Amino acid sequence: MNLTLPLHKVNEPDRQRVGGKGFALAMMARESLTVPEAICITTEAYHQYMRSTGLRDNLVMVLYRKAFKDMRWEEIWDAALRIRNLFLKTAIPTELRAILAPPIESTFAEKAVSVRSSAPGEDSSKTSFAGLHESYVNIRGTEAIFEHIRLVWASLWSDRALLYRQELGLDVDKSAMAVVVQEMISGERSGVVFGRSPVDESQAVVEAVYGLNQGLVDGTVEPDRWILRRNTGQILSHSPAQREKVLNPAPLGTRLENLPPELREKAPLTESDVSDVFQLAMRAESFFKSPQDVEWTYLKKRLHALQSRPITTGATPDGDERLRYLSLHRSFDNLKELWTKIEKDLIPAMEAEAAILADIDLTGLSDADLADEIERRIGIHKKWQDAYWRDCIPFAHGMRMFGQVYNDVVHPKDPFEFMDLLKGTRMVSIQRNQILEDLAGWLRKDPQLAECLRLKGLEDCDSAFREAFNNLSNTFGDLTWGETSFIQDPRQLVGFLLEMTDRPPKNGSKPLKDIDSLEGNFLSLFEEAQKTYATEMLDLARASYRLRDDDNIYLGKIEGQMRNTLNEGKRRIERVFGTDLGALETKEILKTLRNRHRKPKKSSPPPPGAPTQGLKENFHIKARQIVGQPAGPGIAFGKARVVLEPADLFAFKTGEILVCDAVDPNMTFVVPLAAGIVERRGGMLIHGAIIAREYGLPCVTGVAGAATSIKTGDTVTVDGYLGIVIIGETRLEKKKGPDEITRNA
Repeated sequence: MNLTLPLHKVNEPDRQRVGGKGFALAMMARESLTVPEAICITTEAYHQYMRSTGLRDNLVMVLYRKAFKDMRWEEIWDAALRIRNLFLKTAIPTELRAILAPPIESTFAEKAVSVRSSAPGEDSSKTSFAGLHESYVNIRGTEAIFEHIRLVWASLWSDRALLYRQELGLDVDKSAMAVVVQEMISGERSGVVFGRSPVDESQAVVEAVYGLNQGLVDGTVEPDRWILRRNTGQILSHSPAQREKVLNPAPLGTRLENLPPELREKAPLTESDVSDVFQLAMRAESFFKSPQDVEWTYLKKRLHALQSRPITTGATPDGDERLRYLSLHRSFDNLKELWTKIEKDLIPAMEAEAAILADIDLTGLSDADLADEIERRIGIHKKWQDAYWRDCIPFAHGMRMFGQVYNDVVHPKDPFEFMDLLKGTRMVSIQRNQILEDLAGWLRKDPQLAECLRLKGLEDCDSAFREAFNNLSNTFGDLTWGETSFIQDPRQLVGFLLEMTDRPPKNGSKPLKDIDSLEGNFLSLFEEAQKTYATEMLDLARASYRLRDDDNIYLGKIEGQMRNTLNEGKRRIERVFGTDLGALETKEILKTLRNRHRKPKKSSPPPPGAPTQGLKENFHIKARQIVGQPAGPGIAFGKARVVLEPADLFAFKTGEILVCDAVDPNMTFVVPLAAGIVERRGGMLIHGAIIAREYGLPCVTGVAGAATSIKTGDTVTVDGYLGIVIIGETRLEKKKGPDEITRNA
């Protein structure tokens, strides 16, 4: 059976073999529309590649480490990146190359091409799934085409596709991907036309930009928009864009450039052009038998149809957060704008607001005024939470974007090698930990001071040490985790510092590889014209990595000031009633402050066995070995410390394994004491994994029931290479001590 088909040989029985895009192009070519020359790499080529390379079995291992329904967004991205790297490292076998190369070389020679996904079932009348799979433009040469065919195959298992796993019917044995290799038309004006407006069925919509169509599709270039009457083609309105940018071909793909001044005041299309584009959509609709979304481009004065798909509409089910996740995929230019906004505007404003709140003397407020202040601070905290979700969370995509670019050009053995280039960015939590380390070092050098702190407490010992300790409190004391601020009771932190003195200084790990060498190798793989882009991408990724942690610290300062008012209100109420009232809901604190004669209702304690802070799960069988995702290389062994509440942090002992739901940036001060980390939440780019790699600690994330299947005091072995946690004694334990077992990659 043929593994490649030119468009003129594609017939109805080939629809599934060539996929939605390939079949649509063949139909348009048959109907005499101007379509760029193309060949289809059929699904049989994908299956042969998977079978002959053994990649199918590797795919199964990555996808089924954990039940898909239990995977968080971060874990889905990790799995997709691992799969993508498997495709990058697995060359097309010689026998398959021998079949595919001749038609590619004879058809395109050294012409620039687009390499487009064409999955069976994609672009059907029921499901479009536009944008879930990858397409690449301006690719030259057989080797580059083969590499991008593999990337298109890999995109069948992208994070976006995995989110739609059920609808797409993704199954390792049954799923397949066809690929369209299409001559690239470097049009001067490009766009899309909706033969029927998704908003108003009586209208059609034409959108156009200067340069390549990809700028419009990925949102980097704003289009001009025309609304037409669908039954006549009459132009009803034209909404001009703010024409500033144009996407043009570049040596390595595309480049966003400034639009020439003479074009900024001129629309990309004349009224005659708009009419021709509309008629293109109507012709496509006539033979596809349904309204179409058609991509097109003008080269000189000739209109080319690039692809066509049916217009599909459908409601998003309630509670479906996939669209929110997909919205986190941002363009490079959008990420640069977010970086500026976060560092220049949001963080300084959060710091300033936290400082203003800290200067207010809560003890001088009346009860009614304190209640008002509580409500005001709740509103302030909500405002900054909204900003965090709107801007800070999407900025984390900068790390992911860099990781994909790094892997595409470097082809590393470890798909997360790129993270070594991001370390050492002076995260706020690491700076805080260094101050703690300095204070612990002070105590190591002065045993008499340490003994004084043990026996008497902070106020009766060295004044210089007390001043340094208070500086730490002033800088970080309003951070919160759970219901407790970082320094709610100085005695807790003093005890923690004394615990730190019992182990050697740990100021963070040395880089796993020489960062300068890694950076130099990465940049050397770009042509000179692209080095600036690569450097900017690395800088942005480092900022994204640092702010993934830092923005939570700054938000924690706002939350800390909000909780200060709640704690002050609770203290006043307890003084009136002369008893510890335990946990109180905010509404009870507010009601009682405004009515001193009303005794507040305590929060109802959870029934026995109920979840604690959302962490408890139904676990009836004690597992011997549990599996998660490898997130920090190395092997560690020790006693578990399960952290469910703030008091657990200050009970932490040197050499224990930190086990928790998730490592919040505001609780990472205990990490220098830990031998390893185990988290229920998953992902290489969550806070726990980031901080583990900073300190060179073995880490396993995505362990379902981690904080319930493991108990404080259990002996555990953390294998950060394989993503396995073993509970109970092992042969390894009996032969060696913790210092001999813990190691870094």
